[in-house]
Parts: sequence; structure tokens; C-alpha cells
Amino acid sequence: MSGNTFGSIFKITTFGESHGTALGVTIDGLPAGLEIDPQKIQTALDRRKPGASINGIKSASVTSRSEPDTAEILSGVFEGKATGTPLSIVIRNTSQHSQDYGNLVNTFRPGHADFTYDAKYGIRDYRGGGRSSGRETCARVAAGAVAQMILDHYGIKVTAYTTRACGISIENTNLEEIEQNSMRAPDNQAALKMEEKITELRKNGESAGGVIECIAQGVPAGLGEPVFDKLDAELAKAMLSIGAVKGIEFGSGFDAADDVGSHNNDRMHAENSKPVYDSNNAGGILGGISNGQEIKFRVAVKPVPSIFTPQTTVCRNGKDYSDAELQIKGRHDVCLCPRIVPVVEAMTSIVLADMLLRNRTSRI
Repeated sequence: MSGNTFGSIFKITTFGESHGTALGVTIDGLPAGLEIDPQKIQTALDRRKPGASINGIKSASVTSRSEPDTAEILSGVFEGKATGTPLSIVIRNTSQHSQDYGNLVNTFRPGHADFTYDAKYGIRDYRGGGRSSGRETCARVAAGAVAQMILDHYGIKVTAYTTRACGISIENTNLEEIEQNSMRAPDNQAALKMEEKITELRKNGESAGGVIECIAQGVPAGLGEPVFDKLDAELAKAMLSIGAVKGIEFGSGFDAADDVGSHNNDRMHAENSKPVYDSNNAGGILGGISNGQEIKFRVAVKPVPSIFTPQTTVCRNGKDYSDAELQIKGRHDVCLCPRIVPVVEAMTSIVLADMLLRNRTSRI
């Protein structure tokens, strides 16, 4: 299997499966001398881990699988600082219920990667989806925490939050409320409505999707390579590499298709001899390069495919397929938004850290 590595200079390679011994990441290209705080890595993992509560609030949307997700740094750090050699982190699995997946040996779950993995490789780990499981993202979150340590030197802050879930949208945006509710929404009242809907969906054996918005503040102008490695293109690739993400838009996004240039253009004026934008329809990126404004984008998260209502599918017997009915067992999320929020932040941090390091070679 190829395609397990992401990045150009700040480069990560993840490994492991949902029901294997462990998952992990190796980070290459980390500048020597960077202070590595293991607690920041652990805090990031704690926000994403299954079974976790948010500010003491247990969400109805999350799986009952409980993992400590303890980060073990295996290499690349000496006396609290990066040595410049590959930094490896491993997160061990401790709560696998592989028996829950015995009925999936030859039967393919609708909405999952079961059939496509089987078609490509001729073999698959049916226990929780193996490598295609959302559990793979714990390795990304660990790497994102390290990337954020680079961004801290530049005063860059990345924040993601749920703006829509179960068809319910936020009405206010107060970033201080993100960690005050179980949906990681910047609107506590909207979050309560989302939770009520999720509780109803869980009782009915259903699931839901949503929208996550991400902002990056303090990003300097000039990040991004203007042809194939545009900043928005790299962010889009990073976001669409997250299993449940099916779409992305920057700034005004698809609304720009119905706009006119005189309104959509972000006009500029000078203040204190510096350029200032009057709007941010571009989402902070022009020509594939950051323009110094807040970077803003949104991603669409599909409904969790593991639902507890019977579904029609197919079963493979050798090279032949036959009709089958499947009722999924096990422990699953109802809505992924609150747990994907830290994954979106992590992948954004990884892209920005990589671009910052690439910018060191862009001119004398």
C-alpha cells in the first residue's frame, strides 16, 4: 500500500489498523532544537479519543469504545528537544472488540471502504475497517500537535468547530463556547438542539453528518506554492484525506458561483502604510498563496455509515457475489463532527507547518 505519507519538508507517515496492536506516526523534517512538549501531544489525543467527554460532558454522538490513547515517543527527542532525526510516536490499542465484526468476513458494509479495499488489494482487515477506520486519525492528531509547536513560534492559531449537524445550524459564533458543549460548536444553544436530535437518531438506529469550519489566525502573507502545491490545494487534499469528509469550500465558497466580481473581489486600502482588506471572500488565500488574512474554510462530513438498521448489500463467495442483508454490530459514533474537529485542526497545522518550512527556501 502506498500513499501513507503526507507533506514535503514536514513529512508524516502514519501506520497501524483499528484492531491491530497499535497505530502511530513518524515525523520527518522536524527542525532540530524545537522544544517538544509530550503533554500537548497527549492533550490533543484526549480531545479526539473514543469515549471521551468534552469539558465533562459525554456526547450522545460518540462511540462507547473507550481507549486511553496514550502517546509513546519512541525516537527523535533528547532532553525535551527535537534532535532533527525522525520523531516516532505510537498509540497502542487496548479496547478492541474484534468479535463484533465476525459477520463481515465476506459481507460488505454500505457506505464503508470494505468493497473498494477488497477490489484493490484482494484482502482486507474486516475488523473495524482496518486501515480505513477513523481510528487511523489518532496518528494524525499526534503529528498535528507537534506541527502546532512550530506554528506557536510564528503566533499562528488554528481553531475548528461544528457549524452544522443533523440539519441544525449555529446561530451565533462564540469561540469561547466550543469546548463548553459536547458538539464542539461555538453556540451552546444550537449544540443542545443537535444533541437532542442525535439522541433521537441513536434510538432509531440512524446517524447524521454535518459541517465543520476552520480558521487559522496569524498566518503571514506568502505561504503556498502557486502552481500545483497551492495552499488551498494542499489544505483541500489534507481535508479530503479524512475518511468522512466529502467536500470543502474556502471563504464564500460555492456562493461565489452566483456572485459578481465587484462584490466578490476583496478590495484593499492602506492603513498605517500597510494593506488592509475590506472583506475575505477568498478565505485568506489568493493565487494559492496566503494573503495575510484569516484563513477560513468549511468541510462537509457525511453521516456515519455504521448504522444499526438492516441494510441490503452483497456477499462475496470466491469471485461471485450474491444479495445479502446486514445489520451492523459493535460500538459506533452517531455523528462524527465533535471528534473530527481536532483532526481538521491537526491536518491544517501540518499543512501550515510544512509551508512555513518550505518558505525558508523561497528566496534569499
